[in-house]
Amino acid sequence: MMGNALRDAKEDLGYLVSYEMGKSYQEGLGEVQEMIDICDFAVGLSRQLNGSTLHSERPKHRMYDQYHPLGIVGVISAFNFPVAVWSWNAMLAMICGDVVVWKPSSKVMLCAIATQNIIAKVLKDNDVEEGVLNLIAAGSKHVGDNFLADKRVPLISATGSTRVGKRVGSIVGERLGRSLLELGGNNAIVITEHADLDMALRAVVFGAVGTAGQRCTSTRRLIIKDSIYDAFKEKLVKAYAQITIGNPLDTKNLVGPLIDTDAVKSFVNAIEALKKEGGNVIYGGEVLSGAGYESGCYVRPCIAEAKNSFHIVQEETFAPILYLMKYSTIEEAMQIHNDVPQGLSSAIFSQNILETERFLSHEGSDCGIANVNIGTSGAEIGGAFGGEKETGGGRESGSDAWKVYMRRQTNTINFSTEMPLAQGIKFDF
Repeated sequence: MMGNALRDAKEDLGYLVSYEMGKSYQEGLGEVQEMIDICDFAVGLSRQLNGSTLHSERPKHRMYDQYHPLGIVGVISAFNFPVAVWSWNAMLAMICGDVVVWKPSSKVMLCAIATQNIIAKVLKDNDVEEGVLNLIAAGSKHVGDNFLADKRVPLISATGSTRVGKRVGSIVGERLGRSLLELGGNNAIVITEHADLDMALRAVVFGAVGTAGQRCTSTRRLIIKDSIYDAFKEKLVKAYAQITIGNPLDTKNLVGPLIDTDAVKSFVNAIEALKKEGGNVIYGGEVLSGAGYESGCYVRPCIAEAKNSFHIVQEETFAPILYLMKYSTIEEAMQIHNDVPQGLSSAIFSQNILETERFLSHEGSDCGIANVNIGTSGAEIGGAFGGEKETGGGRESGSDAWKVYMRRQTNTINFSTEMPLAQGIKFDF
């Protein structure tokens, strides 16, 4: 029923997401569709919260695992996905028997309030008591560290920067609570000489400039085989020149504004830092002004040549900056790929099975998501979403990610009239 309510409101809510956050209207609709999809997924999953039956070492004993509701789940969502990430958590938490307290980013409160009102009506119409899904529309100075430190909330699921995640993990960990962290990415695509370059180009452009580079899965580094580097760079610059930038509600525009002027400052500062370290901007990098750009939040996506060792390349700049670098061997490509603190999403474009299987092996990508012949940006709700290293290690959405919202219990049943002890211990008296 929640999914159907969101279907009915899809166009209006997608419009609001686009209007408030700044992503294109198509992407706004896509975000609402993710909420619809996770509702459908959760309905089926609700009948599959299974444990395992285990063999006991003791005769006439049975063991099994089962899962119980965790209780209260706190969800802290970021501005770049105002509603979808909340739904990944909330829908799964609900089928696990939990209640949810949602604290959205203060930059996108309208989206959160609208979504909460839609869902609250469904709950009320179905006689679900109040307090199952709760929204706190307040800034961090009012609901911040006190929320994280509250022992009544056994799990905090937080999406945001690595800096924010470290603070969340520290405060929640101090009380031995659980934290599910979905933090920054520094995602790379490896393009080999065996790649379909037209496929790769399409994936790179969307991955790098979609949502104005403000996705945790945005493509930020491009590692290209030296023999095709110049040819692919030329294709990429031509493609960037065709990108339309402007009002995200106009469906002709592919790229909207950055979230605010602070994000623009980060964009400008990153490009200046790149130049100081010896990098070379080959396209874009300007802040746009004039008619249609009065907000000061519009920028032209940037392509730059860089070294992976540059300090600025090692950081995640939440803006449309794509760093290009060469490699000569697949071993060198993997070394460059993994040599960043973050580990969220990754991809390789190649028709060579030796290269693609190497990329997916333990010697390959060290990210939580590794793709072949598709880009880094975007994920299906059926798979577990999350990453390694400074990305936080959490997993949301599909697969067995539901287990984090429950407490696990091992049960042993003795159906004999004897009392054997484990490990063959004798304790007679």
